[in-house]
Amino acid sequence: MIDCGHNASTGWRPGDYLQRLGVSALKMLVITNYDEDHVSGLPNLTSKVVVQSFLGNPSVSAQTLLALKSECGHGPGVAKLTQMMTSAGVWSGPPQFPGATWNAYWNKYPAFDDENNLSLAFQLVVNGFGFLFPGDLESAGWKQLLGANPLGFTNAVKATNFLIASHHGRISGVCTELFDDYGCSPQLVVISDDCHQYDTQKTTTYYASKCSGIQNFRIAGTTRFVLTTRSDGPINFSFPSAGGCVVT
Repeated sequence: MIDCGHNASTGWRPGDYLQRLGVSALKMLVITNYDEDHVSGLPNLTSKVVVQSFLGNPSVSAQTLLALKSECGHGPGVAKLTQMMTSAGVWSGPPQFPGATWNAYWNKYPAFDDENNLSLAFQLVVNGFGFLFPGDLESAGWKQLLGANPLGFTNAVKATNFLIASHHGRISGVCTELFDDYGCSPQLVVISDDCHQYDTQKTTTYYASKCSGIQNFRIAGTTRFVLTTRSDGPINFSFPSAGGCVVT
C-alpha cells in the first residue's frame, strides 16, 4: 500500500476496505510524505491489518518528525506513524513482489527541513510499466534529487509511464526540468485530489502537454492525458495476462 489517507466525506478508511477484501496483512506500507493527509487512515489501518514492513524517508527519525511538527502540531495519523517508526524492526530483506519491482529515492534531512521536500519518491514497475509516486515534492526538492541522481533516479523518471502529480497537482509540485531536461515523458499524469481548494492546483493543461496520452478511457475513441480523482473517481490499473496495461 502506498500512503494511507482516509475520505472524511464518504467514510472510506483503508483498514475497513482491506478487511472487506479479506486482506489481513500488508507486506509493505510506503509513506511518501510525512503530513497528516498521507497518514490519516493509519490508526484505522493498523487496527484491522498487520503491517509487516514500513518504508519512508529513513533520514527522518520519529523524534525529528515530531520536532518538525512542533510549530503547527500533528494529528492522530502522524502520532501513529511516529509510533510505527520507533517500533519498526530491521528488514531481513526488502519485500519482493511477483511481476513487480520497486525503488525509493529521497532527499536527506537536514539538507531540507520541510516535510514536502523530504518526501519519498517511490518507483513501482509492474509488468514493465513504470509508476512514480513523488509524494509532495516541490520544485527545489525535485531539482536536488535529480541533481544528486541517487542510485539512478534519473533513469527512473525516464522509465515513468504513469506519473502521480506531486503535491496533489499544485503548481509548487511542478518541476519543468523533470520533463525538459531529464526526459520524463509519461503516457498519463494522475492527480489525486478532491476539489480545487487552491488556484495553484490548476495544472492539468501543463501536465497534459507533457503526456502522450491513453486511448479509450471509459469512452471509446477518446484520448486522455490527465486523470483526476476529483473528476474521474477511483482509477484502476490492471494488467491482462496477454500483456499491456488497462486503465479504467
